[in-house]
Amino acid sequence: MKLLLFLISAVSLNFAGTALATDYAALAAQGYRWVIVNGPYACFKEEDVERIVAHHTDATELDVVQNAACYYLIPGTIAKVISEDPARGISQIQLGNITLRVWTYSRYLSKSPIPDTYGVIETPGDAADPAPATQSPSPSNR
Repeated sequence: MKLLLFLISAVSLNFAGTALATDYAALAAQGYRWVIVNGPYACFKEEDVERIVAHHTDATELDVVQNAACYYLIPGTIAKVISEDPARGISQIQLGNITLRVWTYSRYLSKSPIPDTYGVIETPGDAADPAPATQSPSPSNR
């Protein structure tokens, strides 16, 4: 009887280990990235991202957050890359909680998983899907 319980426990632990494993390389191949910076580095316009990065002062940060509709990126947040401009090093991304697409520098995104502030590695199923299939921006959200 003890042998049977041991075998059942061993098999169930084996399945639990494989069920919890996530193939992060496959997520990266699908275009998912993890944010590695903390700051207002995701904007609706490419020029605003370049401006905040080129001249990062408190005044510039305040201006882009109030007037240019920039969002703060938080390390560990998962994002879906929609398009990239390798020549400028900039990517258009969609975050799970923002329905509109924003621009940020590609160097602020990692193909390797980064834990969030709670030590958890986000996956597309954890948050709202960063790439909804049929959602389009509405003018009222801007």
